[in-house]
Amino acid sequence: MQCERAASSTEIAICANEDLRKLDSKLSAVYGKLASAQARQRAALRQAQLAWLKTRDQCGADKSCINAQYDERLAALQAQLREAAAYKPDSVDRQALEDLRQAVEAMRKTEPVFPLEKALDAIRIKTGVTTFANVKDGKQTGDDAHFPATRPPGVTSDEWRALLASGIEGGGENGNASYTLMDIDGDGQRDLIIDTYSGGTGLFSFVSALRREGGKFAGADGSTGRADAFEEGGYLYSINGRGANQAADWVRLRGRVYVAYWNSYYGVDNVHLLRPLTVVGEVPRLAVHYRYQLSIPKVQKDEEKGTVATLDSTLHAALTRALAQASSEVARDAGSMDKPLCPVPDTVKGDDRGAYYSYGTGHYTFEIVADMPVWVGRQCYIGRLVDWFGGYSPKDGLFAQLWMRKPEDQEQAQTYSVKGLRTAVGIKASIGKMEGDNDM
Repeated sequence: MQCERAASSTEIAICANEDLRKLDSKLSAVYGKLASAQARQRAALRQAQLAWLKTRDQCGADKSCINAQYDERLAALQAQLREAAAYKPDSVDRQALEDLRQAVEAMRKTEPVFPLEKALDAIRIKTGVTTFANVKDGKQTGDDAHFPATRPPGVTSDEWRALLASGIEGGGENGNASYTLMDIDGDGQRDLIIDTYSGGTGLFSFVSALRREGGKFAGADGSTGRADAFEEGGYLYSINGRGANQAADWVRLRGRVYVAYWNSYYGVDNVHLLRPLTVVGEVPRLAVHYRYQLSIPKVQKDEEKGTVATLDSTLHAALTRALAQASSEVARDAGSMDKPLCPVPDTVKGDDRGAYYSYGTGHYTFEIVADMPVWVGRQCYIGRLVDWFGGYSPKDGLFAQLWMRKPEDQEQAQTYSVKGLRTAVGIKASIGKMEGDNDM
């Protein structure tokens, strides 16, 4: 905006406020990039921008209203820019996906429980990597961590100068951020990976990759090396540490570096091959499907309470029959709920009848595999099988539980551990949108 030509009350308010001027400059820069990326749609883009300016000017001199308009418009333009600039998989990416599919398929014959993990471990990048993190001064307990003041071990003098010139600052919750130097594009210079922990209800982490360009590091979208760039969408992928089963491996296929980004659920590991230093669009995807052998251990251990209990034969048989109603391959959530799981007494009316149709509401921290009736003798209970998004360990197998309660009593519930042993039963490769980016 040319403030010397400001005429409307909105334009005058923007020019008089430094934060609003910065927002206007930022929006102008994003708009310019989008106009260049969408040359054929430039006229339509201009008409949309003019319409937005009229809406913005309805704010008058109200700074909070103006700020909200800019935030909304910036988000919309940035989303359009990411889509316009999004990387499209080429023939090498498709060959890399096929290589991975074949490796997992071959591994499945000898390692049917962990074929994907074993295949990725063979191509994981393990050399030429240096990692360091933000540090605390230790002067005050509440101080946030900050970018190191001195060169960390393993970082060359040249890399340190580039890091300092890139103006890396800040971080996520309490300043938590880590940095990895790795040659991503094969030009002989190591690029920069920033992992920022932002916390929140999902214990989120955001990872971005910056290319070494001359004496600085810069992102594929022109972003700088700020560790808090995730707040503006300048990241490669995110990890939900509480409400999902997500992870990432940096691997090499067909001479290229990829991020094998995991987003798993009951019965399936979904892996996306992301190209760092690009704007993520469609990606090569591999889905490894599993079948579980589910059972209820007769000896139930409560690790938190430190107790051990042996189920009587009647209850164990009832739980086993109930568990058999759940799919061994796909989570069904609570089901259709078109008929009650347990008989509804005539005395139960209105909304109270809903307690007989499902176990109840879910929660973002676990996955509902199935709701089912549990008949113990002549008493019907509402049962629910839950897991933690396909979480699986060599020692314990599937992390799962069977919950059980009386229909008329939603407060008192019993919990039983479930043993789930998996076997890989199918592998599917495709090209499509990245899934599991936590709606960010």
